[in-house]
Amino acid sequence: MPQFPSVEFLTSSWQPHQFPADQGAEVAFAGRSNAGKSSALNAITGRKDLARTSKTPGRTQLINFFTLNPQQRLADLPGYGYAKVPEKMRDHWRKLMENYVETRESLAGVVLVMDSRHPLTDFDQQMLEWTSAQNLPVHILLTKADKLGRGESMATIKKVLQTVGEAATAQLFSAVKKTGVDEARKEVLGMLAGRRAATQSDG
Repeated sequence: MPQFPSVEFLTSSWQPHQFPADQGAEVAFAGRSNAGKSSALNAITGRKDLARTSKTPGRTQLINFFTLNPQQRLADLPGYGYAKVPEKMRDHWRKLMENYVETRESLAGVVLVMDSRHPLTDFDQQMLEWTSAQNLPVHILLTKADKLGRGESMATIKKVLQTVGEAATAQLFSAVKKTGVDEARKEVLGMLAGRRAATQSDG
């Protein structure tokens, strides 16, 4: 299994002015609350406690940034779609994420985490619209794939790929069984390297 570079917590941001310096390359993890985003982030980076996992949806309320090196970062976006969060809070999250996706120059790609049993929700579609408008690469992780049978898994991935078309790539993923971790890791590192190389050549 290829190793992920050393990664450390950098900062948390409640408002856009708190974001780290907008330079280098950054890959963001986005997804509906309770889709397994934190578990996926931990599995891909090879760290058990990088992102806090919780059985309570909506736990991630800030954008959490993690650094690999001075020019490469990961960003863990707030989980969206959790109904029990007050409307004012949901509105803040939406505006924060919209601002981040639409204005962040260093954003090299997005890993969109979906529960394989409930993919392509309205919130997922909205995120795909945001990223498509910015011409951002998107890789979909269909998490909790261990809870589906093989036939069901194949049908799900086929349906998702047909639906998203050119807007994204997709794969089955299970943090528990470590299914698809290597593939996801390569996608994340590829996004970071692609934008970083472009940034360097521009200079």
